[in-house]
Amino acid sequence: MRHFDLCVIGSGSGNSIVDEQFAHQSVALIDQGVGPNAVFGGTCLNLGCIPTKMFVLPADVATSPVEGARLGVDLTFNRADWKAIRDRIFGRIDPISSGGEQWRAAAHNVTLYREHAGFVAPKTLQVADDQITADRIVIAAGSRAVLPDVPGLDEVTVHTSDTVMRIDELPESMIIFGGGFIAAEFAHIFSAFGVDVTVVLRSHRMLRHEDDDVATRFTDLIGERVRVLRNTRVTEVQACDDGRIRMITDRERTLTADLLLVAIGRRPNGDLLDVAAAGVDLDDEGRVIVDDYQQTTADGVFALGDVSSPYQLKHVANHEARVVQHNLLHPDSMIKSDHRFVPHAVFSDPQVASVGLTEQDAIHEGRDFVTAVQEYGSVAYGWAMEDTRHFAKLIADRRSKQLIGAHIIGPQASTLIQPLIQAMSFGLAVPEMARGQYWIHPALPELVENALLSLRFD
Repeated sequence: MRHFDLCVIGSGSGNSIVDEQFAHQSVALIDQGVGPNAVFGGTCLNLGCIPTKMFVLPADVATSPVEGARLGVDLTFNRADWKAIRDRIFGRIDPISSGGEQWRAAAHNVTLYREHAGFVAPKTLQVADDQITADRIVIAAGSRAVLPDVPGLDEVTVHTSDTVMRIDELPESMIIFGGGFIAAEFAHIFSAFGVDVTVVLRSHRMLRHEDDDVATRFTDLIGERVRVLRNTRVTEVQACDDGRIRMITDRERTLTADLLLVAIGRRPNGDLLDVAAAGVDLDDEGRVIVDDYQQTTADGVFALGDVSSPYQLKHVANHEARVVQHNLLHPDSMIKSDHRFVPHAVFSDPQVASVGLTEQDAIHEGRDFVTAVQEYGSVAYGWAMEDTRHFAKLIADRRSKQLIGAHIIGPQASTLIQPLIQAMSFGLAVPEMARGQYWIHPALPELVENALLSLRFD
């Protein structure tokens, strides 16, 4: 048995905790890896936000002929060189992953374990044939793709976000099972590259956790590019003789495609670590339970990121890692995580960004609120874009005049929403934000300015 001052499980955001401030401590870093290749560096770097967005950019370029046509520019999409796109992306990412692993392995005070770990007692882990203990432990083990319980699914080749970005050839057709942000982004990517995409939804619209207006508009717009089957239950999946995949649904409809992508969500990995043996509790969704200081129910054990967070967002995991780092270094003056205004974005076409309450949330909470919807086409840059389809929606408390929600669907949504996040985080009321600064004319942020001015509190 070997003892350490600190043990970190996970090489994503948890890995960022251990810097020069821990040089005097002995550290165990345990990471079995994520995905089929057990790569180092966590989900975001290897399987999530970074590579997907690197695919989104060429997909955006591939759809530019449609945008150009509205502006009198005649462009033609010829083809997407999938291998070149893929190899450019992972030719950048894979060296970062391997370099990070080598750097950690060479650190004088860090022992790197690349095997599966599981708790066998409080502050005690079995790692392959070794057993280790630590004074303090950080669980940052991430999440994994979920597969549904559908007959025949285990008899065909099923891709998830973990594998689909490394395929060798573009399929002619694909079925995407799921309607969340992962499904939305891959529907954009593959359809832009010329793949015939069918999205199968168990609900009546995509992005159903977004504001109702945004989800409805998004489903309608993406439905112009891909086939969207709503309120559909998959009853069976079969392998065809020609290597394709057949999906049978309860709508008496059979779908056939070259590739099946399942994108119905991700599950936290706490259950794979036998955390109960350490006195660490999980909630009903399988997440490690933490308090505001990111402490678990076991003394000296912290958790962060997808393994404990309902948000499953890299910027949240990074924030929580900074909190955990501080609390490890300053146990007598610990700080709390701030999850008041957590934004997110969906990098599809159209792009979506959101922070705070949706209108349906505000109604459910009984809030006294006002709303404003501002169309892109109502501002000068929107005129230039000939935009008639996208909008910003703001929700504000009637009495305090503070924003409580902001939702944008359209170009640059993930950038346009940032000043609204800032206003909410620092308590800037709507009137002061709208008129307390210059807004560059005729830049697209005038969409935000006019949306603020459209809020009526009387």
